[in-house]
Amino acid sequence: MNTKFIALALIVSTAIGIAVFPSIQTANAITTNNTDTEQKHSIEVVFVLDTTSSMSGLIQAAKEKIWSIASTMTSAQQNPEIKMGLVAFRDRGDAYVTKVLDLSEDLDTMYAQLMDFKAQGGGDGPESVNQALDDAINRISWSQQDDVYKVAFLIGDAPPHMDYADDIKFPVTLERAKRKGIVVNTIQSGLHSGTTPVWKNIAQLGYGEYFQVGNSGNSIAVSTPFDRKLSELAASLEATRIYYGDDKQRERQLRKNEASKKLHEKLSEAALARRSAFNATASGRANLLGESELVDAITSGRVDLDDIAEEELPASLQAMAPAEQAAHIEEKAEKRDQIKAEIKKLSDSRKRYIADQITAEVAESSLDEKIYSAVKEQAKAKGLIYESDSAEY
Repeated sequence: MNTKFIALALIVSTAIGIAVFPSIQTANAITTNNTDTEQKHSIEVVFVLDTTSSMSGLIQAAKEKIWSIASTMTSAQQNPEIKMGLVAFRDRGDAYVTKVLDLSEDLDTMYAQLMDFKAQGGGDGPESVNQALDDAINRISWSQQDDVYKVAFLIGDAPPHMDYADDIKFPVTLERAKRKGIVVNTIQSGLHSGTTPVWKNIAQLGYGEYFQVGNSGNSIAVSTPFDRKLSELAASLEATRIYYGDDKQRERQLRKNEASKKLHEKLSEAALARRSAFNATASGRANLLGESELVDAITSGRVDLDDIAEEELPASLQAMAPAEQAAHIEEKAEKRDQIKAEIKKLSDSRKRYIADQITAEVAESSLDEKIYSAVKEQAKAKGLIYESDSAEY
């Protein structure tokens, strides 16, 4: 009797297991799929830029086009997050050999520093390309994650000094780049015959692409009837930000606000329009908001207003009753959504206007398209899919 009972119990247990196991598998599959869906995709890009006198045209193009480059790189289906960095270089005997701006998602602050770079020095042939590449690969705080698309663009018109005994030569540096998963592309400005074979060699060793552009960068910079309104909307969007936090956080917020102010004072309306379009996207959120932004923190549910110490709120909110504070934050959130929708609508009109102004031949030879073609192909390995036929302008 006991033996029969045990046998019957085993049969029932096995049947239950068989019935339930597919459900467990399905639940696990759903959990895995949800995790995949929520996975954040990221891009880290560093520009290694020759800032000697002969590069003035391309440096100016970079200052005008950095926002469209950011929009291009984040236009993948997955809305990737982006961090940018910069290594500016000249040569020994110039005002500096290299200046390194580390990777940051705060593109405003990085760009405000880029605006201060001027093309000076050089003029004597080779530059400190070896040190610039070494700094880009080894002094930049690249992510350790394998699924991040990590890419450097070496941009210049002169070959490296290979006669500096204490330099780490580029083949050694590019081997390190390979181990870190960093792709290195090269963009040659001009037609210096001594630069071309070295730039091609660097791209080959860096598992990247070689491109050549004119001294002006062949970038497409079209002014449109929508630029002024978009630049005004950018300022209105930034006015919806409310910051909170301790003294250290306030200091960072002050620097970001100062950088934003500098951009509005110095940039052309066309560049501000490009920045406006980027900031209104999901990928531009981090640059728009910075750290400890109250409206986003509350409306997203990450933070409860009641949990924030009164002294960490801005003075304007401290003077309000709790109900007034909540209403004020809600008003800012609604205003932000309205402005973003208006920016999106105008940005689409701007894109159509530009598409009507440029020919396929002009687009194909531009710096914009050369960068996009490299990114589009290389980022596939990290799961990033780009559907557009052309770069953002």
